[in-house]
Amino acid sequence: MRRLPPLNALRVFEVAARTGSYAEAGTELGLTHGAVSRQIAALEMWLGQRLFVRTGRRMVATAAARAFAAEVSLSFDRMVAAAETCGRPAVRHILRVNAPTTFAMRWLIPRLERFHAGHPEVEVTVTTATTVHDELRGGFDLAIRRGLAAREAWPQYQAVPFLVEADTLIISPALFQRLPLHTPADVAHHVLLGSETRPGDWADWLERAGVPHRPDQRRRVFDHFFVTLQAVADGFGIGIGPFPVLQGDLEAGRILTPFPALRVPRTGYVALIPFDAHKSPALTRLVDWLVAEGKA
Repeated sequence: MRRLPPLNALRVFEVAARTGSYAEAGTELGLTHGAVSRQIAALEMWLGQRLFVRTGRRMVATAAARAFAAEVSLSFDRMVAAAETCGRPAVRHILRVNAPTTFAMRWLIPRLERFHAGHPEVEVTVTTATTVHDELRGGFDLAIRRGLAAREAWPQYQAVPFLVEADTLIISPALFQRLPLHTPADVAHHVLLGSETRPGDWADWLERAGVPHRPDQRRRVFDHFFVTLQAVADGFGIGIGPFPVLQGDLEAGRILTPFPALRVPRTGYVALIPFDAHKSPALTRLVDWLVAEGKA
């Protein structure tokens, strides 16, 4: 008989280490905070050492616990792969993807039907995030963020770049008909709409266009870009929009790009896979699909 640690406690420990939170581990596993704490305590007693230490209001895994969790996660990955090989191949796999709101609404969700058509055994569920780092605490199999793929930018994740992005000026067809933009200097007659989540968009585009910054220029700034995009579509002003994320809006005639050649390159999107995630064949297929869609 192998002298194994308590397997249920191992399962709870792996989720707690991956999410970095007892509360989130409880949510993912359907357990109370107290039940998670008891399972961790049982595993600590079996091992004879602490796995988590309190830092402020959170319980944080020790360096040894993080290394142990990575090994446990790999073991679970092998068990999952073996179960998929020996088990029921027709079982539907659910993948949880967390993405920025505008990206999810304008680029990812409209394309998911193509993924599902090619992979009917996989169901992708999408949750949205309006912040960059605060939501990277578990509850997903894959996260999508704007950023570089450098290891130091995402130390706990494998980052796979899949889509490049560039900004250009956008305007609603109705507003363009009332106040056309013949040259970049004509932006002086419009209200500039900006977003707190995309600071510097207007400054960079004006510099690229060779248009001087005017302190008296009328501006409105919203907290998130999807609000700014709606304001542009409603004709309340002009904005700076990312492409190819907004390509569908352009093709549907909801927005126009008066100066399509005036584009400012931006940091693209990366798919973030936790190092201790269950890297199932379904997850690999989804990442490969994202890379292919980004090149299309």
